Amino acid sequence: MFYRLEKILLSPTYKTLLENFLSLSFLQFANYIFPLIILPYLVRVLGPEKFGLIVLAQAFIAYFQILTDYGFNLSAPREISINRENKEKVSEIFSSVMIIKFFLLLFSLGLMTIIVFSFKKFRQDWLIYYLTFGMVLGQTLFPIWFFQGMERMKYITFLNVLAKLIFTIAIFIFVKRSSDYLYVPLLNSLGFIVAGVLALRIVFRDFGVFFRIPSFEDVKHHLKEGWHVFVSLVFITGYTNSRIFAVGLFSTNNAITGYYAVAEKLMVIVQAFPLASVIQALYPRLSKIYAENKLKAKFMADKLQRYTTLAYLMICITFFLIAPKVVEIVAGSSYEETALAFRLLLVAVLFINANAFRVNFLLVSGNADIFAKIHLVMGSVGSIMVFLFCYFFLYLGTAISIILIELLVLIKTIIEEKRIWRPYMN
Repeated sequence: MFYRLEKILLSPTYKTLLENFLSLSFLQFANYIFPLIILPYLVRVLGPEKFGLIVLAQAFIAYFQILTDYGFNLSAPREISINRENKEKVSEIFSSVMIIKFFLLLFSLGLMTIIVFSFKKFRQDWLIYYLTFGMVLGQTLFPIWFFQGMERMKYITFLNVLAKLIFTIAIFIFVKRSSDYLYVPLLNSLGFIVAGVLALRIVFRDFGVFFRIPSFEDVKHHLKEGWHVFVSLVFITGYTNSRIFAVGLFSTNNAITGYYAVAEKLMVIVQAFPLASVIQALYPRLSKIYAENKLKAKFMADKLQRYTTLAYLMICITFFLIAPKVVEIVAGSSYEETALAFRLLLVAVLFINANAFRVNFLLVSGNADIFAKIHLVMGSVGSIMVFLFCYFFLYLGTAISIILIELLVLIKTIIEEKRIWRPYMN
């Protein structure tokens, strides 16, 4: 038994998986710790109003990040992983995806310009939206999907942590008062762009990938591969990213947006750590296992989901009990609005993470159409609920709508999962 265990621990597969998990765990720790350092400082220095304006701009620009990603962060790693030994094919995939993302970037810039200068609410603060758009450029340049597919997560970790470190240090140097608020999107965008440029250099230098002009058929294939995921992510954004955007649109001032945004930031920290690193590390591995043994991959995903749900149940209960104190530490004062919104959003976090591996396994198992259908329907309903509930109940209505839609997504995913796997279990 000990010989078998030693053989497993020393195997290249285990070493790669462990390295990826540790790399992404460190990244998630960085994603956890940097906001805890920078968020209290920004809320105190900028005040709720300017902070609210910044997060509103980020929520608006996030739509263009979804557009330029086009679902490639989930569809492309699978193709890279399957073809990783074929450098010619990997180069074709890389070139096709980057060409598509470049044209989507240009389209996004044009679309943003039209929207910003068509509405007074955006036009009066037009500069902050253009400075924030640099995040889209940086994200377009950074091929996170490539490193995921090659299972070399250490590059993702190193470059992301470098970008966050540059941003964090620069914030403390340049942002001293409320009037310095424009430095925040500028520095954030520069961090993204630097990381993106360095990532491309690593792809060409360390992996032997070469750029070539893809054929029309290649481009068409990758557009088709990413389509279902893209549609799903568009509608997921409808009931996730849109909540800050909706509060910003319907609130009478940006301070309310700022109060709610603090709760959102805290929710993201709780939601992302540590689950995101586990999913990113195991997604390409599950894809490979599924290609060899469907039932083995399914049992593995189910086991991971059970552990995840139990862990997040304990995490969410803990944060629910200490929510006012957490808000006071982060924001400087125990804002009742923020604490209440945070507690409601924790319920949504539990539902999201109780479904994380289950919903990702739909992609692993080649059921991207069902993945898309669930999020298309639920996202349509959710988008309406977010704006409708926000219109009548402002930030509390937004939080409640997210709870309801995440519960519906969880129930629908479980139903579809049972239907798909019933023939295999009999």
